Amino acid sequence: MRIGVPKEIKKDEYRVSVTPAGVKQFVQHGHTVLVQTQAGAGSGFSDEQYAQAGASIVPTAAEAWSAEMVIKVKEPQASEYAFMRADLLLFTYLHLAAEENLTHAMLNSGVLGVAYETVEVQGRLPLLTPMSEVAGRIAVQAGAHWLEKPNGGRGMLLGGVAGVRPASVVILGGGVVGTNSAQMALGLGAEVTIIDSNLERLRYLDQVMHGRFYTLASNAYNIAESVRHADLVIGGVLIKGARAPRLVTREMVSTMRPGSVIVDVAVDQGGCIETTHVTTHSNPTYLVDDVVHYGVANMPGAVPRTSTLALSSATLPYAVQLADKGITAIKHDPSLALGVNTWQGKLTCQPVAEAFNLEYTPLQALW
Repeated sequence: MRIGVPKEIKKDEYRVSVTPAGVKQFVQHGHTVLVQTQAGAGSGFSDEQYAQAGASIVPTAAEAWSAEMVIKVKEPQASEYAFMRADLLLFTYLHLAAEENLTHAMLNSGVLGVAYETVEVQGRLPLLTPMSEVAGRIAVQAGAHWLEKPNGGRGMLLGGVAGVRPASVVILGGGVVGTNSAQMALGLGAEVTIIDSNLERLRYLDQVMHGRFYTLASNAYNIAESVRHADLVIGGVLIKGARAPRLVTREMVSTMRPGSVIVDVAVDQGGCIETTHVTTHSNPTYLVDDVVHYGVANMPGAVPRTSTLALSSATLPYAVQLADKGITAIKHDPSLALGVNTWQGKLTCQPVAEAFNLEYTPLQALW
């Protein structure tokens, strides 16, 4: 199979979908890999390294997209829609429930779209997990940065000092993002509260984490009270394939103290805080009711070397399956089948269909 690795063009995105080590593995399996020139530069991988691994370096995105399977990091941007076609297998993050225009573009093209974030193994999301780990940790670093007075924050040190209370960090969601955020915040000495609807998950977290740590059942009252007293709120809520539920209302935000900070990691799925919208690394924050909002949709892109290595390690085994077997791999692997969002002009991911009131077609109906 011919595999294309285009350079990411989303603003401030420095990751790359395949490393030279990944290229070598594809080549060992008999595949041809087309890497767009400078695709790996942002993550510290040179064209020479790719060529030494066996890739063909191509000068344009069009040539990389001409492959039978294209592997990316981020969802196709508007200028890339024209590259999608019915005989293409696209393997990348899609987050379609927050991208109506992209959803229609994929349906119109007939592309076979396999989304990292909906590949599922026994209830786990193995291709989302590494980037959720990174984003959860960056959320605390970003929150600490924007809490500093010169950056518009309250002037709070997360861990406080002797005789001074630490900052209050409220985390919505006890999944991968929330757990990693809590670990980072606790490590810095903050007072941490995790809010989640799954009591068994809260019991587990209560057993394995120690320090200034509290758990609360998710309901409107607990969220409102916690947000009102928080110095930093981190949104880490995920519903697989669907738009994130808005748990924090504009009214709740208005009760927060001036200079408090919100970091909404769920923003790439529409956000779990009513006042958040997508921002970029080059212009990451804005104010609503004097509360600093950080809504960068590709947070792991800030640490591309770490993120690329973590992501590619998780995606490569699945990508090799797809290259070796094509659609047969999807038919025989239920976890990959769950990753299929669009095919033959049909929407095969029910949460996305519900988000936009579109027709849902079970994948098995297309075999």
